[in-house]
Amino acid sequence: MVIALDVGTSSARAAFYDGHGRAIAGRSHQVQYAPRLTRDGGVEHDADHLLEAVVACLDAIHPNRPPEDTRAVGIATFWHGLLGFDAGGHPITPVYTWADTRSSAEAQVLRSALDDEAVHARTGCHLHSSYWPAKLRWLARERPVECGRVARWGSFGEFLELNLFGEATTSVSMASGTGLLDQSTAGWDVEAMAAGEVDEDRLFPLSDRNDPRRGLRARWASRWPGLRTATWFPAVGDGAASNVGSDCIDPTRIALNVGTSAALRVVTKAPPIPPRGLWRYRVDHNHAIVGGATSEGGNIYAWCRQVLRLGSHEEVEAALAALPPDDHGLTILPHLAGERSPGWRDGRHGAISGLRLDTNSIEIVRAALESVALRLAAVYGLLAPCAAGGHTIVASGAALGHSRAWTQIIADVIGHPVTWSVEPEATSRGAALLALEALGVLPDLAAARQPTGETFVPQRAHHIRYHAALERQRRLDERV
Repeated sequence: MVIALDVGTSSARAAFYDGHGRAIAGRSHQVQYAPRLTRDGGVEHDADHLLEAVVACLDAIHPNRPPEDTRAVGIATFWHGLLGFDAGGHPITPVYTWADTRSSAEAQVLRSALDDEAVHARTGCHLHSSYWPAKLRWLARERPVECGRVARWGSFGEFLELNLFGEATTSVSMASGTGLLDQSTAGWDVEAMAAGEVDEDRLFPLSDRNDPRRGLRARWASRWPGLRTATWFPAVGDGAASNVGSDCIDPTRIALNVGTSAALRVVTKAPPIPPRGLWRYRVDHNHAIVGGATSEGGNIYAWCRQVLRLGSHEEVEAALAALPPDDHGLTILPHLAGERSPGWRDGRHGAISGLRLDTNSIEIVRAALESVALRLAAVYGLLAPCAAGGHTIVASGAALGHSRAWTQIIADVIGHPVTWSVEPEATSRGAALLALEALGVLPDLAAARQPTGETFVPQRAHHIRYHAALERQRRLDERV
């Protein structure tokens, strides 16, 4: 057996999986949390609070059985998070997430001073507030005292390793989401580091996902004796693990994930320079992952539920399904957390146009969900040429898995069938499969492929209607 540890932006989860990558019933635990929001665009987590959540999850599932039964722990953590450490490995700063837009002005400075296209070709990342160069510049100017105490910069994955083992590395997968990695050399990029005013000595050494870590510190070895001899693998990006967990491990399958945000991603061994608007990260040295992530997804539905005082999910789902497509007269820009793919404009804000006295809450919700689908359609248009002909779109994610209506909307907008993954926890399963493959238990990741679930076929009349909605959204975007 292996344990999958998934540390996301809204919860941490630990679960047992068998040698075939199947979750073991009753052997999982989840702890939910929320980031701290600030009125100036801050979105941050407390690293110690995240660690407490991880410990609570492992405490809850710790096996009361011989240690050899638990072979390994596979870890996935959220991409792009930035955390400053002092010389003793203690957190100096909060974990600044991708959604923190306070460095948007610094990103604009970098776009003016550097060749964004060249940086994008090398690092796979645009110059944007989601990534470390802009965040590091902003911190140096706005938090100089704090920054002066930082000995190293990393992510929560490194913080977890430091606490468990006393030393840490940054996996190529996690580094690929920072905007600082030269993907052709798999080393830190000199120009990107200069842009972020950081040098290699203040970053962690690089490793690959199958470089093992053993020897828990005494505190944890006594707390979890069943994990004392287990092999721990470096954290990979949650998006990479999600692709693996939904069996989207080659160009024939595009992963659609709608969690807090939304993304379309495809794994390839021959990584192209991504089209402008998309990014290129890494699963490991040998596998690139190309895609686009929007800033909006389940966070838009959550915002609607909170602000509009909606009824039960079942009531909302039935009402959404009863509304015709794009029949509300509304146009929404869902940039509540700025814009990532495809425009990469940090300072964007949300907007609703077309409100009338007779507009009701369900119409606003339907328009909001359609607006996210329209953004995904723009990403899909860029990504489809990077995938194989006749590809399948496999959908996962907590936000989408609860809504047949939203899944059908996305299929209608994109104009391509969308098939549900049967895996409810794609990221956790992906972390488990990567660990099993690294151990040699699985000959390759394809050996554990699952059947897929229900397919949502686009309705041509709806797709044509959404073409007009996409153009309307584009015009509003230009005006504001």
